[in-house]
Amino acid sequence: MLTIPNLISTARLALIPLFLYVLFGKDDPALAGWVLFVIASTDWIDGYLARRLDQVSELGKLLDPLADRIAIAVAVIFGWVANVLVAWFAVLIIIREALVGVAALVVLGRGGGRIDVRRIGKLATAMVYSAVTWFYWAEGYDWAWLEGSAFAVGVAGLFLYYYVMLEYGRDLRARLAPEPENE
Repeated sequence: MLTIPNLISTARLALIPLFLYVLFGKDDPALAGWVLFVIASTDWIDGYLARRLDQVSELGKLLDPLADRIAIAVAVIFGWVANVLVAWFAVLIIIREALVGVAALVVLGRGGGRIDVRRIGKLATAMVYSAVTWFYWAEGYDWAWLEGSAFAVGVAGLFLYYYVMLEYGRDLRARLAPEPENE
């Protein structure tokens, strides 16, 4: 339970209140973007170390995606509230995250195990995380050029985000399909 990867995932969760404090208490979207950058950039580290150090655990399999979902939800919802993110972009991310969250609960509730992450899903997540972070920096530093890049990467990331959600849906249906009866 007390492994390096689990400590990293826990630290990522612990940075979320700091993110909110910096965004609203300090009114500093640029610094909030840097906190989000740390949360996002350490996402791959916990999984890599878990495999590399042979410290994969059931707790880690829960903590890592939980940290991902909470971090992106907080960054998107409160970025929308703080006018860092445009509404349509935030809403599309929130809808996708909600659908994936419900599907994960269905799989868990039916004892279907977990759905394996696809590389394209990791790419989509990296693109969306990057775009959201860039929106924070663009707002805080008043960098219009970065906002344009954030839109370009964000739209492409959203496209992939929804595409991979459909792929996960196929995986889910296959996993939950009844076994054919042998006669």
